[in-house]
Amino acid sequence: MNAPTNISAQTQNRKADHIRICLEEDVQSHQITNGLERYRFTHSCLPELNHNDIDISTTFLGKHLGAPLLISSMTGGTEQAAMINQRLAQVAQHYKIAMGVGSQRVAVEKPQVADTFAVRKYAPDVLLFANLGAVQLNYKYGLDECLRVVDILEADALILHINPLQECIQPKGDTNFRGLLDKISELCIELPVPVIAKEVGNGISAAIANKLIAAGVAAIDVAGAGGTSWAKVESERAENPLQRRLGRTFADWGLPTAECITTIRAIAPDVPLIASGGLRHGLDIAAAIALGADIAGLAMPFLQAAAISETAVAELAEVLIAEITTVLFCTGNATLSELKHSDSLQRIE
Repeated sequence: MNAPTNISAQTQNRKADHIRICLEEDVQSHQITNGLERYRFTHSCLPELNHNDIDISTTFLGKHLGAPLLISSMTGGTEQAAMINQRLAQVAQHYKIAMGVGSQRVAVEKPQVADTFAVRKYAPDVLLFANLGAVQLNYKYGLDECLRVVDILEADALILHINPLQECIQPKGDTNFRGLLDKISELCIELPVPVIAKEVGNGISAAIANKLIAAGVAAIDVAGAGGTSWAKVESERAENPLQRRLGRTFADWGLPTAECITTIRAIAPDVPLIASGGLRHGLDIAAAIALGADIAGLAMPFLQAAAISETAVAELAEVLIAEITTVLFCTGNATLSELKHSDSLQRIE
């Protein structure tokens, strides 16, 4: 009788650990980068634009966004996480940017914490993404659990995060990924909202993206390498020397974000594509969009700001919007579509 309670307590403790470690420890990749440093924008000293006329709004999965920004999936399930999610949601609403929450598995196991994810009341008009680990489909999760997390958030879509490396290193990780693609395909048919496939910082290759698209996912979040290393995060939580060493060995494992964007775009020119993984400012966001992404997600910068105050989150959003707008102005592009179809971004040989 105590097993579910024990499992939910473990999940909740893991949530608290993840926030603490990400804020207090060095868990960034150092040997591998997001790959965007290999590109440079061509400066236009005569843009022939009025800065006030630049429009960085867009649509994603049919919903209007004031800027091509996603507050990437981060947290929930604890009192601190509830505060963070509220601050993020209120800023997302103000700037009309998209937002995801962390894995809602803890809310399935422990329904009394569901409210820590329920941010729709703070963000009535925002594109919101629910979130579950794809591997849970092999651990007795199915349509009912997916519907539950979508309902908690009143979400517009469900992110299925795919994290084999993290599960290998995580204490008591779920590592049975056999037959998962077929279950994802069934869920895409049955679920009434779109399904987004997302990695957690190791990237999605073109070959896997192709399989996921064929399975019916509505969008891909590449979540490439170059930012927070969840191998490093889990090594900080290790219960034995083996887990600790695995985390350190694989700290810089994965595909750079830029490579994921370009290779997926080459085989899937129309799939809605989110760039995330090591993006830290508006210049990164603009470069990712110029490479072919539709919107860009940031997690760590928003987490750090939300841990301080709602004002800090709003200031970050303002800076990111100003940086993206500056890129468009200084490359002579009035809209994101123009930027995408221009030759403003060049690869540095």
